[in-house]
Order: sequence, then C-alpha cells, then structure tokens
Amino acid sequence: MKRKPCSVVPPTEDHDEKPNLFKRKDDETTSKAGFFSSSKQILTLCLVFRMVNSLLVQTYFNPDEHWQALEVAHRIAFGYGHLTWEWSKGIRSYLHPMMFVPLYKFLSFFGLDAPWFMIRAPRLLQSVISSVGDFYLYKLAHRIFGERVAQWTLFSQLVNWFTFFCFTRTLSNNLETVLTLVGLYYWPSFRHSSKHFLLASRKWGLVIAALACAVRPTSAITWLYVGLLELFETKDQIKFIFLEIAPIGLLVLGFTCLVDWLMYGSWIFVPVNFLKFNFLSSGGDYYGTHKWHWYFTQGFTVMLFTFIPFTIAGVFQSRQWKLFGLMAWVLGLYSVLGHKEFRFVMPVLPIALMFSGYSLASLQDTVSNDINRKISSDLRNKCPSRMQFGLFFLLVTNLPMALYMSLVHQRGSEDVMNFLSHEALEDRVKSVLFLTPCHATPYYSTLHRNLPMRFLDCSPSESRETLDESDRFMIDPVGFLSDMVKGWAVPSHIVLFDSQEKQLKEFLISHSFIEIKRFFHAHFKVDRELQGSIVAYTLTSQ
Repeated sequence: MKRKPCSVVPPTEDHDEKPNLFKRKDDETTSKAGFFSSSKQILTLCLVFRMVNSLLVQTYFNPDEHWQALEVAHRIAFGYGHLTWEWSKGIRSYLHPMMFVPLYKFLSFFGLDAPWFMIRAPRLLQSVISSVGDFYLYKLAHRIFGERVAQWTLFSQLVNWFTFFCFTRTLSNNLETVLTLVGLYYWPSFRHSSKHFLLASRKWGLVIAALACAVRPTSAITWLYVGLLELFETKDQIKFIFLEIAPIGLLVLGFTCLVDWLMYGSWIFVPVNFLKFNFLSSGGDYYGTHKWHWYFTQGFTVMLFTFIPFTIAGVFQSRQWKLFGLMAWVLGLYSVLGHKEFRFVMPVLPIALMFSGYSLASLQDTVSNDINRKISSDLRNKCPSRMQFGLFFLLVTNLPMALYMSLVHQRGSEDVMNFLSHEALEDRVKSVLFLTPCHATPYYSTLHRNLPMRFLDCSPSESRETLDESDRFMIDPVGFLSDMVKGWAVPSHIVLFDSQEKQLKEFLISHSFIEIKRFFHAHFKVDRELQGSIVAYTLTSQ
C-alpha cells in the first residue's frame, strides 16, 4: 500500500471575497496564542529585536544613509556638515533629516555626543521606527489573513537577511517602508470587506500616504495603485476625491513646504524638482543604469533570497491578487527607470514576506491536519520534519548572510571614520583628505569635529561626457594627486583604498606620509575593482 506524500493543500477560497482561510481555526485558538495574545508583547519583541539588530549593523551600504540624512541633521543641530549637490538643486525635503535633529540636540545637551553615541544612537532611533513597521506588518497580516499567518509573516520579516541588513539604517526608504505598512493597515481596500469600515480609518490611511510621499515623492507609485483601487470600489467617489484626498493632501503638502521654506530660506517645491530631475531629465542615470529586468532577475530576488519559493507558493495559495498586484505594479514601474537600487523597492519586500508567511502557515496547517487524522506513526514523524526542514532551510540560509553583510562586508568605510573620530577627540587630527570614490565613507556626522575635510566631488555636470573628480582620480591616481599638491593645504590625514594605495604609496612616502591604520573592507568587489582594505595615512611632520 502506497503512502501519500505530505503536501500543502491550496485553499479553494478567493481572498478578494473570502480572504481568511485560517480565521475559523484562529477564532478557536486565540485564547491559546500565548506570547502573541498581547499586542504589547509583540511590539516589545519587535523593538528589542530591532535594537539588537541595529547594534549588529556595522557595515557601509549606501551613501544616502549618512549623506542625505545624518549629515544634513548634523549640520542643522551643530552648525557644520556637508550638503551635497541635491540640496542646492532643491530635490530633497528636510522632513526626513529633521527626525534626527532632536536626537543630536539631546545628546549634546546631556554631554553624550561622544563617538559611541554619535555612531550608534541614530540607528537605535531608526530601530524604534522600524519596529513600528514590523508591528504594523503583523497587524496587517492579521487583518487580512488571521493570527497564524500574522505570526509566520513576522517570523519571515525578522529572519529575512536583507531586512536585517537594511531596515535599521537611517535611509529615507526605511521610513517610507514603515509609513507604507502603517498606511496599508488603515486602508479599507485590504480589509476582509471594504463595505464596512470606519471613515476615520481611511482618512488616517490618507494622512500616512501623504507623509510617505512627502518623505519620498516616488512613494506616489505605491499610493497611486492603492488610491485607484479605492476609487473603483467606493460608492462616494466625488466625496473621496474632493473631501478626503484633496484637503488631506494639500494639508500635508503645505506642512512639508513650510518645513522646507524654513530650512532652505525660500519657497522650494521639492516634488516638482524631484520629478524634473529623476523622471523628466533622467538625472539619476548619472550614477549608473541597469537593464529593465534587473529587479526581477537580480535586485528583488536577491532581497527575497531563499524566501522566493515560499512567497510564490503563498501568492497562489492565498489568491490575494490586490496585494500581489501592488507588488507587481511597484516593481514594474521602477523597472522603467534606468537607475535602479535595492532600497528603492524596500516598501514591497514586507508584502512579499507576508505571502511567505501565508505559505508557512499553510504548511503548518497541513501538518496539523494530518496528525489530527491519526495517520500512521511513520508518516506522522515524516510530516513534521518537512515543516522543520523548511524552517531550518530559511534560518541556515538567511542568518549567516545577514550577519556577514551586517558585520563583515564593507565595514572598512565605517571603521576608518570611527577611528578618526576617536583620534579627533584626542586632538590628533587637523584635516582629512579622502582619496576614495565620492561618498565612500561617513563624514562630519561621524567625525563630529569641525575640522577641514575634503573629498573627491562627483556632482553631475551639464555634459555627461565631462568626468568628475572621482572618475578622474580613479583613472589616473598619480596624475590627479600630482596636480592637486601644487596648490593644496597639506592635510594631516589621508584616507584611501588599497587598490589606489598601490599606485600612490611612493608618492605618499615622498611627501612625508606614513600608514597609521589599516582596516579590512571587503572580500569581493561590488561595483569597482576589489577594495580589500581601506588605509589611513598621517603626516609625520605634524
């Protein structure tokens, strides 16, 4: 007699009409939910996890984490810090950097603005914000699918390597992701039935959506889809447009413009400037382009990693086509743009992980049903191992990846600035020259000393054929530096990667510079030649 293999039985219900396969069983077991029976306990779990997560993130990922957030906030709080070319063109809003200004003021007031706090406090603050995103992802999954799917969704969110690696970084994309999850939770289109909802809930959803668009104008891609869904489903379309969308949108836009007016010193309409630069003139392409399919074949697939099969299974099992449509819409529109980055599609990663949570809950449900039917002990032992194998597979593939990327890969950029900040605290640093690709390290927000510093500029020029300083240096380091020294003020420290150090070592020694500290950076190259280590040189005559 042949034994039937354990398999996940897909539900027959359409989740656009009957969205909760697990609801009946969840209702029977809610009182036995244990830890997950309390929202406070879930939020506490998310908060503690993300705070530990933030302390374990010690590597460099994207320049915007420092240069478009902390550097700007540091300038506002302490009066010095570098503003990149984006701020002179008015394509960035001060709304996101302003979040960190009170933190810096707090550290300064209590005398806590020492290197350890200046480096870690911003990410600890971001961990608090990110934990809210985790919590609302759980609530959103609970609202759509029920308790058990919500539990497995939270598991997927916390275990996923890219979320661990990226979510506690001070990127505006992470704030956008949190606002997206909170907004979707309040949005009626993703409830069990959008026929019965509180009008206040939709208004809260609109407020959060408007804030997300204010922080990052590209968030409009997400909320255009969500808004059109609601527009087609609601009966009071005129009221929805003119009495909800228009006044709430104008109110948030007015608040954002007021903040930017106070900081810029003149009226700046950031969304229009952002649209002109990134969409109408393809200004983002200056920093590199990818093939149209990059998000599908590399970017988003790398972010999901080994959750891919679980996410695909969850999509077809749940039949929650609205959420899947949102994912496809966002990935599709971002694919049209030439310049692509992992962080751009961060807001839809938790949604993909929600589908993974559904798949894991389905697998658990199948195992439980087989055991309840009292099948043979041999098969009973086999079925649980299938579930255990899936969990083991996800843990063993994601946790090492998360720890390696957070603790090892590209940590030299952070370490060298941490070192210089301690040296500056002891008054051993007078000035610094960075002979690295532009924005390859943190800057004043980490050094926290108002000292002369210089890095190689890479601001976009009118002619794309014109090479910037960073490119010219990478092509001919010796020739570039030979021209620079003709009129330079000799720095006390020079920072460069080992790949350029090989060509410049004799030059540096001849100008009385010696190596003071070397830091490991990476085992493999990212977008240039291998930058295995980053080196700090100091002037011997100082």
